[in-house]
Amino acid sequence: MASFTPCQGKSACRDDGETCHTCGRTLKEIAELRELMQKLSTLAITYDYENVDDFAQYVARKTAKMIDYQRLEQDG
Repeated sequence: MASFTPCQGKSACRDDGETCHTCGRTLKEIAELRELMQKLSTLAITYDYENVDDFAQYVARKTAKMIDYQRLEQDG
């Protein structure tokens, strides 16, 4: 199982065209996560949420639970 290393920002990113040497993630993985985060941001703006911290905490909490559940299902 791999460890997640967060981005240090675009200015810190050094890549070889496939992998970021700063965080170790593939550029494909970074792009997928960026797209998902953009969709979450757009959702909050579309519905004009004023309590974005509550929204972000909810997403984080539910995502962790979904990961745990899916891993249990995979292990059978």
